[in-house]
Amino acid sequence: MHLLVPYASALAPGCEAAQRDLPLPNLQRLLARLSPTGADEADEFTLTPPHERALARLRGLPAVHGRQPWAAVAVADEGGHAEAADADAFAWITPCHWQIAPDHISLTDPAALGLTEAESRAVLALVAPYFAEDGIRLEYRAPTTWLARGEIFRDMPSASLDRVNGRSLDLWMPDGPAARPLRRLQTEVQMLLYTHPMTDERNARGLPAVNAIWVSGTGALPEGLRPMPTGLLAPQGLREAALHEDWQAWRDTWQAIDQRECALALAALEVGEPVTLTLCGERSAFEFGVQPRSLMQRVRGLFGARPTLQDWAGRL
Repeated sequence: MHLLVPYASALAPGCEAAQRDLPLPNLQRLLARLSPTGADEADEFTLTPPHERALARLRGLPAVHGRQPWAAVAVADEGGHAEAADADAFAWITPCHWQIAPDHISLTDPAALGLTEAESRAVLALVAPYFAEDGIRLEYRAPTTWLARGEIFRDMPSASLDRVNGRSLDLWMPDGPAARPLRRLQTEVQMLLYTHPMTDERNARGLPAVNAIWVSGTGALPEGLRPMPTGLLAPQGLREAALHEDWQAWRDTWQAIDQRECALALAALEVGEPVTLTLCGERSAFEFGVQPRSLMQRVRGLFGARPTLQDWAGRL
């Protein structure tokens, strides 16, 4: 069993307060019985957040920041385009809302758009011919998810949507020669949507306009892709709460994970199964596993102070 926990801690001041006196007895028992086996330390400005880097390593994907081709991986996993997935380059396109302020532009949570399938397909039909001029084919997947296929994405790093959700885009915009056509397309999309009747209709309903796109998960499928590991547990509730800075929900979710997934991991340890725990924050990820321990270490584990989430949160 491998328990991978995204947003086990976050950098917002509200998270520091939320984790104070947070009772997680099963996690504490896990940390007492497992030993640190690996670390992926970086800062909060990498294009790829730690939980995606950890998942990439499990799938055999490159560790270079912003180079995890999640869209191509999804195509390969589905098997629907197996003959093309090995060669083509893909990306995820997210129709979204950019909030424009005097000194910065931020991306609001795409889930908050309330975008319907009909609206999303209408926007896609509107912009698809412009993408086609640059050799990019678009395919509808979900209201806020389109699949894009085109050579432009092969060597283009991209920032995870988790990095930009609710944040200023200054640090995350695609850059370099390969991204120039994409930035031009972004401008064209904004102009098209500014005058589209759907924008006025959504404004009349009090909904944010769809006025931009975000590109992520770029690249072609590398050799050596591994299947999703069996026994992997990666609960997403902490991620949702942290991105919305709902720290009471974050606390409640951690306690639910402690009662479910952490309890399952402890039960697996009890019957001698190998267990790995990966705690991910916004900067770093730390991995814990079963390692032979000396008698003194076992005694300290029984009678000494047991490690807690807060012992590691400052490094996540």
